[in-house]
Amino acid sequence: MYHTLINIEELAAYRDKAYMIVDCRYDLADQSVGKQNYNLSHIPGAIYLDLMEDLSGPPITNKGRHPLPTDEAMNQLFANIGITSDMQVFVYDDQAGAFAARLWWMLKHMQHECVAVVDGGWQAWKNAGHPTTNEVVTTTSSDFQTSANQGDVVLIDDLETVSCLIDSRDPARYRGELEPIDPIAGHIPGAKNRFWQVNLTEQGVFKDRETLYLEWQELLGSSNADDAVVYCGSGVTACHNLLSASHAGLPMPRLYAGSWSEWSRAPGKSIASGD
Repeated sequence: MYHTLINIEELAAYRDKAYMIVDCRYDLADQSVGKQNYNLSHIPGAIYLDLMEDLSGPPITNKGRHPLPTDEAMNQLFANIGITSDMQVFVYDDQAGAFAARLWWMLKHMQHECVAVVDGGWQAWKNAGHPTTNEVVTTTSSDFQTSANQGDVVLIDDLETVSCLIDSRDPARYRGELEPIDPIAGHIPGAKNRFWQVNLTEQGVFKDRETLYLEWQELLGSSNADDAVVYCGSGVTACHNLLSASHAGLPMPRLYAGSWSEWSRAPGKSIASGD
């Protein structure tokens, strides 16, 4: 079973047991592009889930730009698409895992361990010459029903007690030099910066486990990985860092899902800038 990543050759050959492939392609600038691209061509057998429609929910758990669905909504989603307790799930996108990691984390949050992101994603699959299709897949619903891991999510009012806070955004946004989306530039005071893209090689796949482990150990310092909290702009690309730490063999850090989009709009919250 695969728990963090699977490469495209392993995916192409995978026949071990019941599995599902989920296409999570998305474009923040044009929210319809991901579904359009899926309809044009996708990995055979893949279904499609949309970041806004399926992987986000009303601002109940947090008030960021992409609020997490409630645990009840996640259970319903996974039941609707037919995930069963013993099913292996593979997820991919065309942004090096930036969006696929959100679904990966949601399944982990609901204690479904057998889920992995396709390393290299859609581009790697196509470049290797593996087959594609435009056939839309239908699934049969299941009785998926689990309890969530309540310890892996941190709310805005809990951040003051966090000893190691990690910002996953571009360094320029972290330093407050620019802010293309949210109303205020900067970062949460005390946060360190690990841009999610540093998890990748120049070829757009994840670095090897040993390299990631050493990088995370240097970043964490004396803190334990599962005591650290990771955020980004809206709780999406932060999951890429959570996947990276898990792939490195470390306990998964926690997620502040509201992230900068919530913090920067909350009254009375301090803003830091620079390094």
